[in-house]
Amino acid sequence: MRFTKMHGAGNDYVYVNAFSEKLPADIPQLAIAVSDRHKGIGSDGLILICPSEVADARMRMFNADGSESQMCGNAIRCVAKYVFDHGIAAKDELKIETGRGVLTLQLEITGRKAQRVRVNMGAPILEGAKIPTTLAGDPPIRQKLTAAGREFEVTCVSMDHVC
Repeated sequence: MRFTKMHGAGNDYVYVNAFSEKLPADIPQLAIAVSDRHKGIGSDGLILICPSEVADARMRMFNADGSESQMCGNAIRCVAKYVFDHGIAAKDELKIETGRGVLTLQLEITGRKAQRVRVNMGAPILEGAKIPTTLAGDPPIRQKLTAAGREFEVTCVSMDHVC
């Protein structure tokens, strides 16, 4: 199976073009195998770039443990670059279907390659119970958190509710 490995702001994934590649039946096991940093390719997970009936492409995202997630802002930007650079959809504004709905991405094109990709992830979740966090506050801003013997001041936010 052919694949591409890309990263967006530090999240590295293995990307497979499901428009042209035949996929095994057990995708979660494939995600585990390719993500293993000692025996596999090594990644945060597996991203399938699939056909969509409602968008230019569909992103399916599997974590390194094989569980399927709905969305990752860094991964979807890489999907948009792949979709453009490989001629799946040759336009500077793409619609990508995710587990959280269809997102619109704007691409900066230089030559015949996407150089930058921007996605509107929507409004952030700031309600503690929906983030989720047990820290105080709605929103939980500048809360004290102790980890590894050090105290930190943190603000909690989630972008996991797109669309």
